[in-house]
Amino acid sequence: MAARSGAQYLEGLQDGREVWYSGERVPDVTTHPVFAAGAQSIARLYDLQHEPAYGDVLTYPSPKTGERVGRSFLMPRRQEELVHRRTMMEVWAEASCGMLAQSPDYMNIGIMSLAAAHDILAKADPRFGIHTLRYYEICREQDRCLARVVPTAWPQTPTKASPPSTETFPYLQVVAQQSAGVVARGACMLATFAPFADDLVVYGGAALQPGEGARALVCAVPVASPGISLVCRESVGRTGGRFDHPLASRFEAMDCIALFDDVLIPWERVFLHSNIELYNRLESSVRFLWQVGHQVVTRQIAKTALLLGIAHLLSDTSGISGLPHVQEQLGEIVTYLETLRSCLRRAEVDAVMGANGVLYPQGDAVHAALRLFPMVYPRLIEILQLLGAEEYMMIPSASDLESPIAEAITQCYQGATVSATTRMQLFRLAWDMVGESFGARQQLYERYGAGDPAHMLAARYLDYDKTAAVERVQTLLETAHRP
Repeated sequence: MAARSGAQYLEGLQDGREVWYSGERVPDVTTHPVFAAGAQSIARLYDLQHEPAYGDVLTYPSPKTGERVGRSFLMPRRQEELVHRRTMMEVWAEASCGMLAQSPDYMNIGIMSLAAAHDILAKADPRFGIHTLRYYEICREQDRCLARVVPTAWPQTPTKASPPSTETFPYLQVVAQQSAGVVARGACMLATFAPFADDLVVYGGAALQPGEGARALVCAVPVASPGISLVCRESVGRTGGRFDHPLASRFEAMDCIALFDDVLIPWERVFLHSNIELYNRLESSVRFLWQVGHQVVTRQIAKTALLLGIAHLLSDTSGISGLPHVQEQLGEIVTYLETLRSCLRRAEVDAVMGANGVLYPQGDAVHAALRLFPMVYPRLIEILQLLGAEEYMMIPSASDLESPIAEAITQCYQGATVSATTRMQLFRLAWDMVGESFGARQQLYERYGAGDPAHMLAARYLDYDKTAAVERVQTLLETAHRP
């Protein structure tokens, strides 16, 4: 099939999958009013692969067939390939305004990172290495859309300290083995993007304890598999039109819980099973976060650049751009943006060659950006709030501009440098981020999507190589008595 079109992607979602929203089963996510806009936005990303201006940027010749396949599947072996991959990710990130936190390129890279380290999985069982590499090739050649679901991320469950019963749902685990595969039962939280994916990749989460081998599962399974149900949260998207909700009407990435009710997972889709020791160190061993972090930081840069543009235009059209405190706030956004870009640049320039011949973005640089963004993102939104101030309290809608009082409204909202209509549209765009539930969900995801920020910062300190810094201080102390 090679690189898919948007129409082919949408057709793949019409597979009878079991998706639940507000207590009712969704018959078709491509046409349902809550899901259709999100599906269409992702379809447009796939369509870009076939536009002459982007074809060579977004795709590359398959090493197996020579057909064009998605560049995010590329297994990079040279620095220029990392740069080419990042350029591809920039196109998709900018097309989605950085709002789709798990656009398809995220797990395309994720499954590539597992396949690149198939020899590590093969140490647990030779079949696991073979399965992982073959599945990656299938995903690349068929341009399958994947969503990652984390089986052990269930922090509020009171039974976390002990292995749960197989008769209850809290944790996904293997409850039986058959000649055809393993049977899994339980729940995965959080399954972001799952309603829009072809397959669910079960991978990662908290470390397991002795006796929890049934939960040490890494696998892939079609969303439409019998026994899988996706229970979605209340929508934060908007159907009122793009004038009123330019972001919320297009870019909702639905979050849900994935329930597995005795789901048969074929052996060829099982990449790890029962091995607790390898499961607990798998992400670090395959340098998963180094690779997918390359995509995440690229998306975060696109999002920050968008917020800078909004902030600049808000101040300019309101006639406050000359105020020193406003310039300070805008300069703060610029500083964050360029810091992220610097991290991304270092990640590519100082990329690390693995023993497998695969090039990995430099880990410290990736981690620095990933730990920084959750801290600064709330501040970015606060700056937008401060710049718009009380004007957010009443922003006319598209319907108001089509009403008999439209002329009076436009007289009230005339901008310093733009028309009243443009100024109102700009404030509607900013409101999506600072006042709507869509923006609140975006902030929640950016702060906690990669885990608890405090825990992640602490882990970064513990993992970081502090040898050079400590030796510098020790040398200074040892020579302090010398003249």
